[in-house]
Amino acid sequence: MTEAYIFDAVRTPRGKGRKDGALHEVTSVALSARILDELAARNDLDTSAVEDVIWGNVTQVKEQGACLARSAVLMSNWAENVPGLSINRFCASGMEAVNLAAGQVMGGMGDMYVAGGVEMMSRVPMGSDGAAIAVDPTLAMRAYFVPQGIGADIIATKYGFSRDDCDAYAVESQKRAAQSWAEGRFGKGVMTVRDQNGLPIIDKDEYLRPGTDMQSLGALKAAFKDQGEVMPGFDAVAKLKYPELERIEHVHTAGNSSGIVDGAAALLIGSKEAGERLGLKPRARIRQTAKIGTDPTIMLTGPVPVTERALALSGMNIGDIDLFEVNEAFSAVVLRFMQAFDVDHSKVNVNGGAIALGHPLGATGAMIIGTALDELERSDKETALCTLCVASGMGAATIIERV
Repeated sequence: MTEAYIFDAVRTPRGKGRKDGALHEVTSVALSARILDELAARNDLDTSAVEDVIWGNVTQVKEQGACLARSAVLMSNWAENVPGLSINRFCASGMEAVNLAAGQVMGGMGDMYVAGGVEMMSRVPMGSDGAAIAVDPTLAMRAYFVPQGIGADIIATKYGFSRDDCDAYAVESQKRAAQSWAEGRFGKGVMTVRDQNGLPIIDKDEYLRPGTDMQSLGALKAAFKDQGEVMPGFDAVAKLKYPELERIEHVHTAGNSSGIVDGAAALLIGSKEAGERLGLKPRARIRQTAKIGTDPTIMLTGPVPVTERALALSGMNIGDIDLFEVNEAFSAVVLRFMQAFDVDHSKVNVNGGAIALGHPLGATGAMIIGTALDELERSDKETALCTLCVASGMGAATIIERV
């Protein structure tokens, strides 16, 4: 089997997902085209040699609709012979793009790909595609559907994480992210986004709140309490699935949940031989990928079983992994991961995560792989496992190894 390598990884800064966010005036296709051009320029890349652009995007309607990947190629300065594929595995879309590209290389179906994703949450709001799992009662009732925030609160209740636990985790995420920017840890992998006149729009993640402390978080209202307790009362639905829970403790707030932001990320993935032809030096090998379906009600526990699957497929154990990137959709998701594997927080999300930086749905999976790669090089470590929980009950994971 051919091995798949990462030759480069680049992302945009994350802009606030509001009308006053720095990236709001940039469309999804324009931001995607700019990051494709940045990736090509950084690597002096003959773009005609790329087999495909596989692009994750969650809310695929309006300007994010159709085949956004192909539209981005046509808007960029890339060769027109490069096709595009848009995919959606909810929050893991960017990671699944990488995993699909790696699988194509490993299977000999192509030798050079670009994979990543985009989400402009300020322009195309989350949920505006009217997903059947949430709006079709014949499916929602069958699946015991509850909103993601209720699922996060179920995790906290079921596994014993208090409001203080979740807030303390969020404070640490903000602290680590601020320190990482102060020390220049993100500089290598982050491009400056410019306007049509070449003037910089944004060169640093915009969502950070470095002054966050336990007192400021403690003043925030539980974000999903009303959804859970006020009619129609999703807590009642959850307790049909989990009758052992007397009540759902609502501990998640806007401060200990992931931020709504805009952003894009791209990785250049291919075989060693193709890299040599194009003058590219590999930075890491994609050692294993995995995906899994999980309980759609609690919804967000996927990082645990998918990590178990990825480790089993690779012949590794949890102690073989030097660093972990676990998407911070909600504090309890990462707290449960660390609890399940008895992993020390010093190895998990060492540069902060989506609570501090934001979660641009279709791009995040690719972003955290790039973050892990940069950190492996910075800290002179060897292996990283990246994983995300996924809406409607799924999980995805990628293990990378420096070369």
